[in-house]
Amino acid sequence: MSLSALSTPNAQLDLRGTPCPINFVRTKLRLEQMQPGELLEVWLDPGEPIEQVPDSLTMAGYQVEQITDCVGYFSLLVRRPDSAS
Repeated sequence: MSLSALSTPNAQLDLRGTPCPINFVRTKLRLEQMQPGELLEVWLDPGEPIEQVPDSLTMAGYQVEQITDCVGYFSLLVRRPDSAS
């Protein structure tokens, strides 16, 4: 499998405009629907969402692989591990 295939998201979730903690809950629910090892791209607003959601996902057992500062929002790549809590 190529490196680009490893970093290409299997799904995308646009949570811009979604307040905390709803954005974390929606991200976690979407990850639970995905197969182990799949990658989810999440779009989050600056401020509280990007400050809180990555840490919350890490504490819940998910692997945050990349955070990209886009213009006006952040792109977060999260991988569902083989055994998510």
